[in-house]
Amino acid sequence: MCEVGKPPRRSKAATLTTLKRDLGKEKIGHLDRQKLIDYGKMRAEQGAGPVTLGIDIGVIKMIITHAAAVHGLDISPEPVDLARVALERLGLIGKGTERDRRPTTDELNRLFRCFDDNERLTLPMTRIVKFAVATAMRLDEICRVEWTDLDVDRRMLMICDRKDPRDKTGNDQRIPLFAATGFDAWALVTEQARHLGYTNGRIFPYNSKSVGTAFRRACVEVSAKDLHFHDLRHEGTSRLFEAGFAIEQVSLVTGHKDWKMLRRYTHIRPETLHRLAASRAPSPLATRAAE
Repeated sequence: MCEVGKPPRRSKAATLTTLKRDLGKEKIGHLDRQKLIDYGKMRAEQGAGPVTLGIDIGVIKMIITHAAAVHGLDISPEPVDLARVALERLGLIGKGTERDRRPTTDELNRLFRCFDDNERLTLPMTRIVKFAVATAMRLDEICRVEWTDLDVDRRMLMICDRKDPRDKTGNDQRIPLFAATGFDAWALVTEQARHLGYTNGRIFPYNSKSVGTAFRRACVEVSAKDLHFHDLRHEGTSRLFEAGFAIEQVSLVTGHKDWKMLRRYTHIRPETLHRLAASRAPSPLATRAAE
């Protein structure tokens, strides 16, 4: 893939490394339907889930198609398509289980206390977690944005190269820093500036892996079972809907271009409908004036 001017991203590079390890000795023209099915079964035994295996098979097809189209090799991607059908019938390729895990208010408060009481913790984890919910940003985005990406006058933040199924390079997006989710993103950025004592470089100059590790450890300590940092993005997205924003408005914050994907990330709590209904009901004064 590097030869066409686009080096693979980290996730795709990891897939290529796996393929090289497991199929590197095979000649590309010898990858028939049965060998690909056997490969799929082996990967499943290794622990690869339906989505991961689907990605593997997709990359194999991409390589074969590239070899045929660009280099003129007399090979067809048809065996890959047949192998995919077989692996789908075997239940080894399919859609992943959609997560609907949202942290409760009590869990968040327990996490905040855990972070704040840990004197050895150098990361401002409470601020980072609140910012994740406030902006619905991914962890790597939070640890990547810089002070130069901040529009102070408009209270907007530019996120460069946001994740995109097609190509994230150049997929830049400006998002508002507001308090619609219950946490004030602008106030958190201001607080971070005071904490650092400077406003150059990255806003959150921390290793994303270290942040993820600190979050997981705290979840274990406070018994917040099966809670992932990425669930905070789900939480922020859901809170925006619960605040009454329409799907096209929420997408301006989350960066989703496919509204169906955005709907998958939305898990609105039924009890919030009472608040929405109350906010839309006409006031008694307005009703009397109309009479």
